[in-house]
This record gives sequence, C-alpha cells and structure tokens, in this order.
Amino acid sequence: MYGSETWTIKARDPRRITATEIKYMRRTAGYTWTDCKTNTQTAKELKITQILDKLLEYKRNWIQHVNRMSRNTLPGIMKHYSPTGRRNYGRPLKRLLDTRDRYGSTSGPTPRQIYGDDDDDVSGVI
Repeated sequence: MYGSETWTIKARDPRRITATEIKYMRRTAGYTWTDCKTNTQTAKELKITQILDKLLEYKRNWIQHVNRMSRNTLPGIMKHYSPTGRRNYGRPLKRLLDTRDRYGSTSGPTPRQIYGDDDDDVSGVI
C-alpha cells in the first residue's frame, strides 16, 4: 500500500478492495463460499484488520502531517492551491493523439499511407 495516503478513493474502490480482501482471507482460512462462515467471523479468526481501515488511518496521518508543514513546502502549496482564471468554453482543443484516428487505426498511419504506393521505398522504411 505504498503511496496509499494520496490515492483518490472512488465509490467503487472500497467494494472492490473489500471483496478481494475477503476472497484472500477465506482462502487463507481454508473456507469455501459454501461454508457457513461470515466475513466478520473469518476476520476475527485470522485477527486481521481491514485494509480500508488501514488505508483511512494512513490518509489521516498524512493529512495531519501536511497540516503541520509550513506553507512553503510542496505539499503545503498544493493543499492551499486555488486555480485562477476560467476554463475555455466549448469543445476541447484537439491533441496529438486525437488526430491518429484520421487514418482509421489506433496504431497510426501505415508507411504506405505516408510515403504513397511505391513498394520499393516502403520496404526500406519498415
């Protein structure tokens, strides 16, 4: 869980983390899904704290650490940053990777499309 202090936890992430954790706990304890053991019983039996609890503890400690820092440090600057100006209206500008679809493939144009239909020049390029 290296760097988990700064992870952005979305709504589906806790469910996925918990499901994976329970899956591995049951496998470690030797239970299958047909056994009548609840997840809390399995966790108490193995004496394991949940990963989400640890993750929230790490986040809490990191926020307290950043609050103790001066405002001159990078985390302090990022905490108090507020963007200036406004976003552009309308459709976003095209980027370089958006133009690759012009040739009909996601891997970019083929040498034949770039250099034309000359077969002798194309073989030397590839």
